[in-house]
Amino acid sequence: MESVLVDNAKVMAKGQITLPKGIRSALGLATGDRVTLIKRNDQVIMMNSAVYAMKMLQTAMAGEAEKAGLRFENDVTAMITEMRSEEK
Repeated sequence: MESVLVDNAKVMAKGQITLPKGIRSALGLATGDRVTLIKRNDQVIMMNSAVYAMKMLQTAMAGEAEKAGLRFENDVTAMITEMRSEEK
């Protein structure tokens, strides 16, 4: 089941908001971390930028292992071994 956390923040003069502690904790955010904001219709989704980047990479790479013939962990190990021997 999806976990839902609702909280509020006030928009200041320069458009800044302070994220409530519960939201920061839920997103795994610390001082200096970046967030990604995604607007869909009348909603804004906020994600930890590192998590968003990983999700985008996973989406972009979906199916690539199968195309390369990598079906099992042994296939990956063999490919790495082969590539390392070619570098020498």
